[in-house]
Amino acid sequence: MNNPRIIISGGGTGGHIFPALSIANSIKEICPEAEILFVGASGKMEMERVPAAGYRIIGLPVAGLQRSLSLKNLALPFKVLQSVRKAGEILKEFKPDVAVGVGGYASAPLLWSASRKGIPCLLQEQNSYAGLTNKILSKKAARICTAYEGMERFFPADRIILTGNPIRKEIAPATAAQREEGYRFYGLDPERKTLFVVGGSLGCGTLNRVMKSWVENRAGKAGYQVIWQCGRIYKPGIDEFMAGREVKNLYYTDFIKRMDLAYAVADLLVSRAGAGTISELCVAGKATVFVPSPNVAEDHQTHNAMALVEKDAALMVRDADADGKLLDTVEALLPDDARLAALEKNILKLGRKDASEVIAREVLKLLK
Repeated sequence: MNNPRIIISGGGTGGHIFPALSIANSIKEICPEAEILFVGASGKMEMERVPAAGYRIIGLPVAGLQRSLSLKNLALPFKVLQSVRKAGEILKEFKPDVAVGVGGYASAPLLWSASRKGIPCLLQEQNSYAGLTNKILSKKAARICTAYEGMERFFPADRIILTGNPIRKEIAPATAAQREEGYRFYGLDPERKTLFVVGGSLGCGTLNRVMKSWVENRAGKAGYQVIWQCGRIYKPGIDEFMAGREVKNLYYTDFIKRMDLAYAVADLLVSRAGAGTISELCVAGKATVFVPSPNVAEDHQTHNAMALVEKDAALMVRDADADGKLLDTVEALLPDDARLAALEKNILKLGRKDASEVIAREVLKLLK
């Protein structure tokens, strides 16, 4: 088909929009003449990140359900109806040949409307425990691309394709040259073990609290060094906390500009358990202690982490136990080279480097 028109919908959170961009980029590499339109949630990060990547995006007024009692939930039905109406208008104007949903509440109105109009739909489910949106949409989907085995309990088995999650192209097992570059880039000592604590682009209050305890009580006697990503919203408070403290074995920042180099120098990671992060760590082959967020739908992150823990490919400390257990777990693991090597070997087996290309080809197959 000449000049195929493909619409990609999803977002509301960064964990959905980055895989969507990876899929779009792979579609354009395979089929440069494809015209791609994104549909996201108005006011969310995709409205900035997608145009920055060179794609057009239209926002819907849809919003997510608040987990606590909130007056915002009263407006939700009206926003859904508005979004469904606007999604219909977008489909009528753009006339897509295929619709792709990457999960998150922003994908529901568009994919629901597309399926009702008979437009072939492909879903990408990142997590090991399917989200409510994709479970509902899967009834009409032509393809469902998953990152974990055993997803037949959520989706029709004959439409599931195990692809893995799309990740950034630069992620790969580290070379010696990358490690050397990483030590220089972050001003670290090549003779010391390195712990990388990553709380995501917005940051993680639990991990930041644990790291503040480390600075106060352990940094001075620690034989290892730390890269600490504290996140954008926490950075002013962390700057205030660090004022007047000289901690030589610490590099902290709100945002990691060279994630490939941070992975390269890390002997051990502490991280939340978002699906995209896990997929990158599997491809990079990094020993990790996961601290799943308790604040996500259907407790996705605990299910994601446990899928690795059960394969002896990672460790997990629950968020509620992090203050008392996390640093002790890290300090017991860091000197244990054999255990670190086993975790690296096992997590690397789960990596899927070509997920975005495989999904892109499935999208293009639906054109026929």
